Amino acid sequence: MIEFLTVEKPSETTLTIKKSKFISNVRPVDSLEEAEEFIASVRKKYYDATHNVYAYCVGLGNEELQKSSDDGEPSGTAGRPILEVIRSKQLKNVAVVVTRYFGGILLGANGLIRAYSQSAKSGIENSGITKIIQANEYVISVEYSLLSKIESILKKNNFFINHVEYGEIVRMYVLAPVNEVGRFEKCIRESGIKQDNVLFGKTTFMKVKY
Repeated sequence: MIEFLTVEKPSETTLTIKKSKFISNVRPVDSLEEAEEFIASVRKKYYDATHNVYAYCVGLGNEELQKSSDDGEPSGTAGRPILEVIRSKQLKNVAVVVTRYFGGILLGANGLIRAYSQSAKSGIENSGITKIIQANEYVISVEYSLLSKIESILKKNNFFINHVEYGEIVRMYVLAPVNEVGRFEKCIRESGIKQDNVLFGKTTFMKVKY
């Protein structure tokens, strides 16, 4: 089963360190294109900044891509420390841009490393961390009279109801972790739902508590 950690939501965090302002923008991303578009949008927003430093990790397994940029800061003092924060927290599919407005006080190489690391950490903390796991989506068709009962059984067994469509009958789109398919099928049998009323939809990903 595929599972990984990523940030839960976008965030923007500002720190002032020795009169320099560091603005950390963090976002979950699903592709290289999305990461690059996010970086471009932050650069456009803070076009007058001294530096827009970034790092990202996109993709899983053999398709994973990691990249960082110092954007004019001394080599290895900015983008690399941000990437190391991402790695240390074992995050995937995340992009971090730290914007710096120079405040007139030189920080030195070690000071820059600490400042960019601290800014990235604060941004990631404000975004929160969540676990993503591989799941199967099933479409369950039920009569209205059974809706409350089925909802209760699914929630009690920790299966996630992703979406519900209300028509002549109710269609529930339910996510079950791929390593719990057997337990899901048992839950369906015990709830009295006919197998013909349960259709496999697709394999996708879902968030779980971390």
